[in-house]
Amino acid sequence: MKKLILTLVLVAALCVPVYAGGYNYVSAEQVKDWMSSGTPVSIVDIQVKEEFDAHHLKGAIATYSYPVKSDTDRAKLDETVAALKEKNTRIVVVCPRGKGGAKRCYDYMASQGIAQDRLLILEKGMAGWPHKELVE
Repeated sequence: MKKLILTLVLVAALCVPVYAGGYNYVSAEQVKDWMSSGTPVSIVDIQVKEEFDAHHLKGAIATYSYPVKSDTDRAKLDETVAALKEKNTRIVVVCPRGKGGAKRCYDYMASQGIAQDRLLILEKGMAGWPHKELVE
């Protein structure tokens, strides 16, 4: 019985996004599982146009808002934020490496009323995405 409970706890832990430094992170494996199973998830890609055109996750919403440092960059997110407020899906923020730009996007979306429990940052961003079959 103890082994069963331990196994269930470990499985549950693997399914929960990692919370680190005030941000929720999600692994490429978890995102792949959601995409492959049809689990509703909104993928917000902040890469610049050239990088997005070169490689992005299937179904990603292009915002071209990287590095999300200026009012102009943040304004590029406004339409997407408004649309996502109408949904109740998880939101995965994708940037080149899953660092500063993703954190700034996360912070901005949270400041605009998106619940932080819906916001996730893809660990290692597009640079660390190993599943080429899910890239366009």
